[in-house]
Formats: sequence, structure tokens, C-alpha cells
Amino acid sequence: MNAPNTAHPEPRFGLIIIGDEILSGKRADKHLPRFIEILAARGLSLAWAEYLGDDPARITESLRRAFASGDVVFSCGGIGATPDDHTRQCAGKALDRPLVLHPEAERLIRERIQDTAREQGLPYEPERADNVHRLNMGVFPAGADIIPNPYNKIPGFCCKGPDGQGGAVHFLPGFPVMAWPMM
Repeated sequence: MNAPNTAHPEPRFGLIIIGDEILSGKRADKHLPRFIEILAARGLSLAWAEYLGDDPARITESLRRAFASGDVVFSCGGIGATPDDHTRQCAGKALDRPLVLHPEAERLIRERIQDTAREQGLPYEPERADNVHRLNMGVFPAGADIIPNPYNKIPGFCCKGPDGQGGAVHFLPGFPVMAWPMM
């Protein structure tokens, strides 16, 4: 990753792609070419990219560098609620901020749970254990802003570096069908 972006008046863009399934070859990465395409359509270019497995220490260190870089960074993967998803926790650690349930994220996740129950013809049971667990997807570092998800309403999030300085990292799901519209 490059040194902090202090000499460049125009923003530099970075991409972090997280997931053991990418590094093992179980899934092919589609984010890098799509992100390059999205930037190019706007007359912009990618300055750097990094692939990481689901290793919390590596993710945290990479995020520390990203926040300190001054760059605009997108991170794809690891923000779900499964045991191998560590990105939200690593972002909090990299920023030295507590994780909190974002009120707007909570509202959107509950709305999604309600929509799903209605689509399946089931009663809305917000306190059912699996539905309560889904709220973990709205737990972000304190001070995060949400990124709307037009696919299923489960938001991503964005954080600026410590004290609002440094780079901004935009955290998106690993699934292209969700991540690409959010980019």
C-alpha cells in the first residue's frame, strides 16, 4: 500500500478484497475488474488493491494503513454475521472505536426481516434468535455512516480515519449483486 496521500490533491482510490474463499480459489474475484470499470467510467483510476484472507490481525493492520492513507478505499467482504466475518470488528479495532448497533441500520434490518416474513407467509417474529442475530450486521464502529443496499436493505458502512483525518473506507458485502450497486 502507498504512503499517506499528502502530495496528491486529487483522491487516490484503493480496493481491499477480503475472504478465504477468494484466496483458496473456491470463488473467483469479480470486484477488481468491476471497480476498475466503475472508476474509469468517471475518469478515475485505481491506485492500489489488496487481497486478504479472513485473518483478523491482517485485516486490522490493512485497515489501519487504509485509514491513515488519505485515500478513498472500498473494502468488499467480511461484513456479514457468520463466524468467519471479522471486518466490522477489525474496523473498530483499527480505529480504536467501540462497536455499536447503528440505529438506521437496525431499522433497515428489521424492515428486511419483516419483508422476508411477509414474502414467506410467516409471522414477523423480531425477537426470534436468528432475527436478533441478524442485527449483528448493523453493528459498526461508533460514528460510522451507513451505505444503502438496494438489493436487500442490509447496509454497508463508511468510516473516516481517526479524528476524521486520513482516508475513508467504505465497507461493502462480498457478494457482487449487493456490492456493485453500493459502489
